[in-house]
Amino acid sequence: MATSGSTPPDARTTPDNPDVAAVERYLTHLQDRICTALEAADGAARFRQDRWNREGGGGGRTRILTGGALFEKAGVGYSDVYGDELPESASAQRPELAGRSFRALGVSLVLHPENPYVPTTHANVRFFVAERQGAEAIWWFGGGFDLTPYYPRLEDAVHWHRTARAACEPFGAEVYPRFKGWCDEYFFLPHRGETRGVGGLFFDDLNEWPFERCFAFQQSVGDHFLPAYLPIAERRLGTPWGERERNFQLYRRGRYVEFNLLYDRGTKFGLASGGRSESILMSLPPLVRWDYGWEPVPGGPEAELYADYLRPRDWLAEAED
Repeated sequence: MATSGSTPPDARTTPDNPDVAAVERYLTHLQDRICTALEAADGAARFRQDRWNREGGGGGRTRILTGGALFEKAGVGYSDVYGDELPESASAQRPELAGRSFRALGVSLVLHPENPYVPTTHANVRFFVAERQGAEAIWWFGGGFDLTPYYPRLEDAVHWHRTARAACEPFGAEVYPRFKGWCDEYFFLPHRGETRGVGGLFFDDLNEWPFERCFAFQQSVGDHFLPAYLPIAERRLGTPWGERERNFQLYRRGRYVEFNLLYDRGTKFGLASGGRSESILMSLPPLVRWDYGWEPVPGGPEAELYADYLRPRDWLAEAED
């Protein structure tokens, strides 16, 4: 949804111009569907919406739910930003994009439950197109979803990855292992030597198939998020917890902040392109802590996370052996 600023790039569908209007319709509807489902799962709080405009062109709608029965903070944002030229930081690695107008659309969400036994999760699906008069459009899709538990359970990781595999299966047997592996590599904190969680799917620069097939894959990933996450949240919501579990959750949330601020491509692009910082940083948790030199008690439940879950694993092969 183009909200203000300069005119967005031409959205007519031709061999060189993909159907941006169809992507826009899907993404706005996806945001609506996810918010409705999350409100029903929470049962106590509702999203408030904040519409915003970007000075350089475009805007979006940010939806935030706080203080719920399930979610301490949940953010689901839609953005559609465009401009006459990409920032240098965005085109430095892709010189063919320099001097082109651009349009970037996406839905991004992060859910921070209050109960430490319910995992944090992140998902996004996005589309990018860059155009120049007389030249073929350059476009691609990206996105995925990943799971960050604090007190993990193997059955949850297996369910998560089975659903991720189901999202990929119609597009080829090689797609899930490829994008599962990319997720393990991307959501890795090199300064900590650990993954952010148990992974999921990550893909970017996807244009190797025709537009319609790439778009269908994006839709499959977006449509599989709720079936992947809600059964896990519902299973763990009633688990009793206390101060120990809460302190560990807040400590591990610090890793989430570190990744988003140091490594996340979406955060970097959003800030470099003049996006709305309040919406870009909605992914950050409401409360977090850092403890110097903290180590888990050997043999304790917190140690299990470090020993067994913060590294790439073939969850499905292990479960099906």
